[in-house]
Amino acid sequence: MGGCAVIRDQQTAGAYVDDAAITTAVKAKFVESKQVDAAAISVETLNGTVQLSGFAKSSAEKAAAESLAGGVKNVKGVRNSIVVRP
Repeated sequence: MGGCAVIRDQQTAGAYVDDAAITTAVKAKFVESKQVDAAAISVETLNGTVQLSGFAKSSAEKAAAESLAGGVKNVKGVRNSIVVRP
C-alpha cells in the first residue's frame, strides 16, 4: 500500500509543478501583452486547465486574455470567467 501512495504523491507533485509553470507562463504573456491588463486578471491552473477571473475593460481584452492563455504550452483548456467592466 505504501508504495502506491508514494507514486501517487510523485504524480501529484509533478502535476502541481506543471500547473505552476503554466500559471507563470500565462501571467508572463499577459505582462508582455499591450492588450491585457495583467494586474486586473487572476490566473489559476488545475490539471492543465487555466481559470481566468477578474476584470477586463472590453470584450476584446477578455478574448485576448483567453487567446494568450490558450497558446501556452501544456494548456489543455481555458475557462474564462473574466467580467467586462468598461
